[in-house]
Amino acid sequence: MSRRVVGVTLDNLEQLPKRCRRCVYWEVAPHLKAQAEEYGDTEFAKEAWVSSVLLEWGSCGRIVYSDTLPVGFVFYAPPNAVPRALAFPTSPPSTDAVLLTAFQVLPEFRGGGLGRMLVQAVAKDLTRRGVKAIEAFGDAQPSEDELAEHSCVVPASFLQSVGFKTVRPHPKWPRLRLELRSAISWKEDVEAALERLLGQVTITTAEPSLGRA
Repeated sequence: MSRRVVGVTLDNLEQLPKRCRRCVYWEVAPHLKAQAEEYGDTEFAKEAWVSSVLLEWGSCGRIVYSDTLPVGFVFYAPPNAVPRALAFPTSPPSTDAVLLTAFQVLPEFRGGGLGRMLVQAVAKDLTRRGVKAIEAFGDAQPSEDELAEHSCVVPASFLQSVGFKTVRPHPKWPRLRLELRSAISWKEDVEAALERLLGQVTITTAEPSLGRA
């Protein structure tokens, strides 16, 4: 089973789960969200937001595939491109950070490292672009239904499990931050450990053949 991560584009936007494709929780202000839902314009509003951010700022999302099946996604953007951010009691996000917004891995594919894989893909993209940190508003008290299915706000416990630290506490909506230097260091540490392991395996397997010669 192969796994790969690709950037979100207008061409693959339709591969998001239908519920998420129609959701504009982060992309429009709360009062405009209600209006868009009333008139059935949420898919258009989502596409318009993605198009605008792609044109004005650059890549703003990733989709992870298991073989050919899209099984998870993440969106991120500068805070000034995320109207919902102002509605949180722990706002505003830091000016040197990009805001992680929508995030989901399909329930049947959770627990296999795909969520961490998405976070690392975002970290790699933003580090190349000179961004210092990623911030996110977390849900410290998600309901059982939200944990089992999907919530528009990422559980704070998941964010903490992939390296985010709380920078502004709140009983329900804490704001968390991932320093990209630490995220890359984590990746480099893993790669270095793998290199050492592979080096040991190479030496071990090479010695018997030398003895036989």
